[in-house]
Amino acid sequence: MSRFEPFPCFLLLFAAPIWDASNEIRKGDFTVPKSLDHIQVVDWNIDRGTRLNQIAYVLAREAPDLCLLQETDLFAHRSGNLNIAEELARRLKLNYVFAPEFRELSQGVGGEPAYQGQAILTRLPIGSVRILRFRTQSGFWQPHYLLPNWPLMQRRIGGRIALVVELETAHGKVLVYNAHLESRSLGRIQTLQLEEILADTKRYPPDTAIMLTGDLNTKYNAGNFETKLREAGWRSAFGGRTPRTHRLIGSLDWLLVHGPVEIEGARVLKRAGGSDHFPISAGLLLSRSRGGRKATP
Repeated sequence: MSRFEPFPCFLLLFAAPIWDASNEIRKGDFTVPKSLDHIQVVDWNIDRGTRLNQIAYVLAREAPDLCLLQETDLFAHRSGNLNIAEELARRLKLNYVFAPEFRELSQGVGGEPAYQGQAILTRLPIGSVRILRFRTQSGFWQPHYLLPNWPLMQRRIGGRIALVVELETAHGKVLVYNAHLESRSLGRIQTLQLEEILADTKRYPPDTAIMLTGDLNTKYNAGNFETKLREAGWRSAFGGRTPRTHRLIGSLDWLLVHGPVEIEGARVLKRAGGSDHFPISAGLLLSRSRGGRKATP
């Protein structure tokens, strides 16, 4: 697990001296895991989970074996002070892991901290789990003495991450990067964070099955991202297309694979309610001839 990046000391004056879980990975078990052959996947930025019933309805209808969720709240006022990942996992009868990106300074309830981050819900056996917290971050969200911690200002402590999880399938292991890249900058920070992910994947042998999913915030440079990823050997669920995945902005959300794994039947679920993003649904299949190998230390 990566270390939590420290902030300048003066910023601590504006944050309550309370227990902080910014690097704590939460887990919950609500089903007996199965090593499946064909895996139905849904990737979705759920917009904090404030419309929980709509989100749960869409996911239950799709019946995924693996859910990759971004912007998932933990104990935030705006989403009913719930552990959204755990609530969805319980309803869908899936196991889950959750890692925080940000501590949301305006969303705590009763003096307790609130967080937003990435969650993975699955019926597959979960192996190793870690946080890749990007070295390159925007300072836009940090608390500032001239800005109040009102919900509109979205003051936060933390930074963008990828939640990295190893899953066991019927034909070996698959490594999953569930990422949420920076929304600010004109593509510069997003590109540097993507490069950090690609560099991190080099820790693994070249025959590792890897899936990269999430909100890559490619509102400025979707075409450049597609070219960079394709040249690095990644295959998009949509081939060379970059379909709209946000109701207003365009193509932000991605589902890509690398190595001995295939992806098929990708769809953008444009009639889904519950978020400003559309879910991506697809099928995942690993090669029968492969085996699991561990990362280079």
